[in-house]
Formats: sequence, C-alpha cells, structure tokens
Amino acid sequence: MKRKAGIYALAGLLAVSALPGCSSSIDENDVAVTVGDTEITGAEANFYARYTQAQYETYYAGYMGDDMWNSEAEEGQSYEEFVKDSILDQLEDMVLLEQHMDEYDISLSDAEKQAIQEAADQFDETNGLDAKEKVSGDVDTVERIMTLMSIQEKMMDAIQAGVDTEVSDEEAAQKSMQYVFFSSQTTDSAEGTDASEEDAETEDMQEIVAETAKAQAESFAETVKGQADFAAYASEQGLEASTATFDAESQSPAPEVVEAADKLQAGETTGVIETDTGYYVARVTSLFDQEATDTEKQNIIAQRQTDLYNETCDGWKEETDIKVNNRVWDKIDFQTLSVTYVQDETEDYANEVQTDDVAEQELSLIHISEPTRP
Repeated sequence: MKRKAGIYALAGLLAVSALPGCSSSIDENDVAVTVGDTEITGAEANFYARYTQAQYETYYAGYMGDDMWNSEAEEGQSYEEFVKDSILDQLEDMVLLEQHMDEYDISLSDAEKQAIQEAADQFDETNGLDAKEKVSGDVDTVERIMTLMSIQEKMMDAIQAGVDTEVSDEEAAQKSMQYVFFSSQTTDSAEGTDASEEDAETEDMQEIVAETAKAQAESFAETVKGQADFAAYASEQGLEASTATFDAESQSPAPEVVEAADKLQAGETTGVIETDTGYYVARVTSLFDQEATDTEKQNIIAQRQTDLYNETCDGWKEETDIKVNNRVWDKIDFQTLSVTYVQDETEDYANEVQTDDVAEQELSLIHISEPTRP
C-alpha cells in the first residue's frame, strides 16, 4: 500500500469498540511527547496510534488471531509493545522532519493544505461522536496528524534524493543456479499407539526418510555430473529442478547451498549438500545474470535510501531533547479498544483496474467493534 494514499484515506470511517465498562481515559490536552520545542498532545498521540492500530487490525488480525496484541514479537516484548515503540519513533521522526523542513526547502502548497482540511472535515462528518471521542478524532487533531504525515512524505523524498544511485555491475553481480532438493522431513505419526510408542515410531520413520533422501541425493549427484541439461535430467528422474539467483550474501535456497555454489564455475555441479531440512544438489548456470543484477542494483539503491533516511532522523534525535510522558503514553493501549477500517463495497472489484491509491482511498469508515479477546 502506498503511504501517500494512506494519508488522504484518513478521511474515512473507523469502526471502534471498547470492552464493557471501558472508556477513553486519554488526557488529550496533556503533553504525551516533547521533541525539542514541539509538543505532541495526548490527542495527537492517541489518534496516530489508533490510525496505525486500525491498519494492523484490518489487514493482519485475520491471520495473526484475536490475541494478536498479546503475541510475542520479540523475546520479552509483546506485539502491542513492539508496535507502540514503532509508533513513538514515527511520531518523533515526523516532528523532527517538520522542524528541518527549511533545510530542504520543503513546504506544503495551498492545494495540499486545502486537501488536508477537506479530508479532516470529511472524517468529522462521516464518523460518529462516540468513535471520534475514543480515537481523539476531532478536526484539529486529524488535520495536525495528516499535516505531519504529508510533511514526512515530502521530506523523505527530499532526503532520499541525496543518495548515490550509481551501482556497478561488480557490486550488484548475481549468479544463477539450478538445484534439486531432497527433503529429509516427515510429519507422519503412527496411529493406534500410545505416546511413547508413537514417538519411537515417528523417530524411526524420520530416520528412514532422512536416509532415503540422502541416498537419492547421492545417486542424483553422481549421475547428473555427466548430463548437459541439469533440469531436463532431473525431470527424467521424476524430480523438479528449481532456479535461484544469488551472490555470496544470499540466504536462499539455503546458506550452505550458496556457500558451495559460490565457489564453482559456470557449468560445475556441487556434491550433496546437507542442511537441517534435507539435501541439495546444485549446478551453477551463470556467473553473471544480467536481469537479476539489474534488480539487485535497484535493491541496493533502495537500501541506500532507507539507510540515509534513518541515519538522518537518528542524527537529529541525538541532537534533540526528547521527553516521553509515560503517564499519558501508557494509557494508549490496544487491549481495551479495537479499531478497524470499514471498507466500501464495490459492485465488481474484479472487473476494475484499481491502483493502490484508489483501493486505499476507498477505506471510508473506521470500525470500533466489541473486542473478542479476554
């Protein structure tokens, strides 16, 4: 999804629901975060947090489950804590970017300001009072957050324009390989046995599968060496050859395979390569894949852009006095309030060619519904 479309999609409807007996306790006029001389109010922090929460609950809760926010994102940190840390970083970044606009000759045009105002007004008219109160969605707050997000986008473009876009073939060079994988894994278990017997039989089956896979890999590795067409020979043997492009830092199809293949010349074939999940046999088909190299050049440029943006924001943070009012910030939680977008129905989405911009702007409502989590 494109960030630009997301900014103006804020004018949509939210569906918001609180657990019985719960109500918004955000101190909207208190300061949640201070970045240099700029204050972020509780209302602004709450609205941006709920905007982000709606994205996660709309697009990710379906496969992460109802208890998404309590799931572990990193060791010792819940998904809610992880996302809230990210939101706080983004709020601080947006204010810093606003404070340094003049350095990049960035400003919002009258047309952009008008678009933000109209979107904030639309949000106000479309959403009910209860929903707006729970997400701190008054016109001024919505307009302020949309302004910061618009500035962030323009500043990001300006900062990233300073990266070196020259990437040599040597720096981005990608090789290519074909490989066959022999899985040593099994999920089968014996039926009609107690736990100990089942574990023993499963272990025996695993050993048999692993030994069979290794034997097949060894036989294939020996016979394929004399074959001109690696993939065709694999097919003749009832096997499927896959392709991959790589350099010395690649992790796919497996680090062990990349390490072995990277030492070979074009046309040379590896022996049997053992990994935790099975055995590989690979053949290097080219020492320079032009298409993959061109793609890698774009990846390198994109990474340079990301690094420059992050380094710039991090540098400003180091130079700026930033204070977080935890008394206000900690009251913003995702456990007692559920927020999602309400999407407009389209008559025949499949028959329309829709860009990310269009699809995102069709998020016309925010839904606050009764959370199912305990």
